[in-house]
Amino acid sequence: MTTFPDIATLLPQQPPFICIDRLTSCDGETATTEFTVPADHLFCRGGRYSEAGLVETVAQSCAARIGYLNLQNNETVKLGIIGAIRRFEVRSLPAAGTLLTTRITVKSEVFRITLVDAEVYADGQICASCEMKISLTDIEKNAS
Repeated sequence: MTTFPDIATLLPQQPPFICIDRLTSCDGETATTEFTVPADHLFCRGGRYSEAGLVETVAQSCAARIGYLNLQNNETVKLGIIGAIRRFEVRSLPAAGTLLTTRITVKSEVFRITLVDAEVYADGQICASCEMKISLTDIEKNAS
């Protein structure tokens, strides 16, 4: 069983803007993350995790995958930017306290642009899905 680094090592984002707790699998083409939605999270409104939070959870799952692969190749973690979101569908907004599992699958990678299909599960049911394009920058995680 693979042990993954602490999520703070993999992400350029910092609290309170963290939307995943841990990377649970990563084989290069797919990755899975988990996040238990805190009631006081900045994307939680009226006890529900918002659409914006779901998008950011997908984006950070992509970032965790890329960060992990970079570290495996002795490279630095870089900042990625959402280039496009297509077919974003929200079936339900998860309640605070819910464990979200996000699965991303790489459809293509060309130069520094990655296209993924993503699904976010709450209690074993898909609550959101989308296709997301991420563009990797040259900005390093710890750059000021």
